[in-house]
Amino acid sequence: MYHSSTQRRYWTFRSEEELVRRRSDANRKFRCKAVANGKVQQTDSFLLDQHEELIICKYYEKRLADFCSVFKPVMPKSVMGTACMYFKRFYLNNSVMEYHPRIIMLTCAFLACKVDEFNVSSAQFVSNLQDSPAGQEKTLEQILEYELLLIQQLNFHLIVHNPYRPFEGLLIDLKTRYQLLENPEILRKTADDFLNRISLTDACLLFTPSQIALTAMVSSASRAGFNMESYLSGTLMFKDNKASLSQLLDGMKCMKNLVKKYELPHPEEVAILKQKLEKCHSPEVALNSNMKKRKGYEGDEFISKKSRMEQDEWTDDEFMD
Repeated sequence: MYHSSTQRRYWTFRSEEELVRRRSDANRKFRCKAVANGKVQQTDSFLLDQHEELIICKYYEKRLADFCSVFKPVMPKSVMGTACMYFKRFYLNNSVMEYHPRIIMLTCAFLACKVDEFNVSSAQFVSNLQDSPAGQEKTLEQILEYELLLIQQLNFHLIVHNPYRPFEGLLIDLKTRYQLLENPEILRKTADDFLNRISLTDACLLFTPSQIALTAMVSSASRAGFNMESYLSGTLMFKDNKASLSQLLDGMKCMKNLVKKYELPHPEEVAILKQKLEKCHSPEVALNSNMKKRKGYEGDEFISKKSRMEQDEWTDDEFMD
């Protein structure tokens, strides 16, 4: 399973610094390629720096999560998790200035449906876009054009292990082996909220799915006023392995901090950066031949109704107990 997976070997990293370095390299490589092709100068003001690229990625990641959360028919959580993971992986090694995240995010969702065996037709998929039939057809053409590129950039590592299955396993374990908590189901809602929030951070690139699931469970219990220390040390048998318990607690603290410090991009800032991004993808600048050949799917307003995730408010003290 996870411990013998490509996800563990190739897509689980040791530190946030390594992720920063990879994103910086992707930004630098695009700039060098664009300059070498005579498209831009290094000093051109419309080029995005690494921080600005990250803001754009955050914006489109949230759009991706919103799209998946209101998808019809109802999309399983594992599909949304897989799509978000594909998106994060893709932009670890590629620049938004070369491949527009607007179409990459939809391609990630489309591919995730296939890989996770969520059986929807291509027509059903694009019917979830708020667009005309002609616009939906153009978008589908782009998705199919970019699908192979996405698979290649993921190094054909398509199986994603999400924290949702380990979370269900932990619930079963609490019900069968931990009698101190009378009704473990009371933890589900706040744990689900935590998993929704942490999916937008880089936690899935730094920690195992079981660590993320356990952190969601412990955080939810803490918010309900229940201390899970006896479960960790006794039922999960960390009592005699203090080093492993300490490492686990450090990881939990780090994940909680990732959620605490995560901020959604400000709309005003996003609007300015999107103008720069569109300039990068204009015919006179774009390096990506697919984008020059057929634009299509110009708008971001493709969600038919406001999603539950979009209504959630982020506060500094949520899930931090």
